[in-house]
Amino acid sequence: MALARYAGLRLSRNLAVFSQARLMCSSGLGERGSGAGRGGGAGGAVREAGGAFGKMEVAHEEQYFRKLQAEQLKSLKHQHDEEIEHHESAIRRHKEAIDRHKKRMKQIDDEADDILDGSDSDNDKK
Repeated sequence: MALARYAGLRLSRNLAVFSQARLMCSSGLGERGSGAGRGGGAGGAVREAGGAFGKMEVAHEEQYFRKLQAEQLKSLKHQHDEEIEHHESAIRRHKEAIDRHKKRMKQIDDEADDILDGSDSDNDKK
């Protein structure tokens, strides 16, 4: 369970890093992929050249990160579902244990009543 919690924290931290990276990359002077010196930055030969290929490269990059983030969110949701099921299972086990203990206490009370009732009738005979 601690491992799942650690993995969940690590995953949420990674999502935050990706979001920050995307924001940092988008804060330029011009449109991303429009070429070096025009806001596109030195993102490789294709992006440096600018034009349609540079914009297409940016679109592919954005698509990759959106897909990666969607997969991470799906994984995080799955981890939460597993943790919820674990806790619900623990609750069921605890409720069953409580019911067993209550039943046993009732049996003990009944036995004690029988013993006390038996000793009262013995005193009456004397």
